[in-house]
Amino acid sequence: VQLVESGGGLVQSGGSLRLSCAASGFSFSSWGMSWYRQAPGKERELVAFISSSGGNTNYAHSVKGRFTISRDNARNRVYLQMNSLKPEDTAVYYCKTQLGWSDYWGQGTQVTVSS
Repeated sequence: VQLVESGGGLVQSGGSLRLSCAASGFSFSSWGMSWYRQAPGKERELVAFISSSGGNTNYAHSVKGRFTISRDNARNRVYLQMNSLKPEDTAVYYCKTQLGWSDYWGQGTQVTVSS
């Protein structure tokens, strides 16, 4: 199983970024996918989840209405569109899937929002 995130960077407050996670090594279309983030000195937190078909999504309260999770099962990719970014969104963002009892994580991509 391999998850590789990309798309992070430095953006001004109010700006947008689109994160991408390329998945391989498992039947991508059969499993839900999540985005997490971890800010310095804080615990890792769930940002968004999408079901295997893409029909169900849920979001952390802090990002609802600003972030959108989506997936392309033909390309084995999951995305996180982040709009109206705030300095408090600064964190390392991770892609994750849970296959049975095992969690698999990507290496993370840094998102920095300047005020």
